[in-house]
Amino acid sequence: MTYSNATAHHRHQSASAASSHAPATRLFLALSGAMLALVGASILFVPHAFYASNQIELGVQPNLMSEIRAPGGLFLASGLVIVAGAFRSRLQQFALAICAISFGMTGLSRLVSLFFDGLPTASILIALGIELVVAAIALARLATRPGTE
Repeated sequence: MTYSNATAHHRHQSASAASSHAPATRLFLALSGAMLALVGASILFVPHAFYASNQIELGVQPNLMSEIRAPGGLFLASGLVIVAGAFRSRLQQFALAICAISFGMTGLSRLVSLFFDGLPTASILIALGIELVVAAIALARLATRPGTE
């Protein structure tokens, strides 16, 4: 097999592997992105109700509410980019990276809080687990994408 044939064969194998992961990756991006966008929209538009579901009472002070709502907008936008990666193949790798960063850093930040602030409610611990699992899946998907050798 010549060098050019071997290269073409490798590209074909990489493309086959990518296409076999494509439906699962698309579904993963759609679900994780929708979840993040929903959380972001809830924090941005109905923060009192969202946080009350975790036994957190918010005040009405404008500075507090600004600090609460701001990450909601970031989560909403990040979630929409992740969902877009489910439908636009050229955005998939970027969407996986945003997914890994968004969920991973949120989960790691909760671990920091656990260390400094103590044990939160069960619903927060469940969120922590989900965030770390989603981040790990996104990282695993990134590692198996073509061009990551």
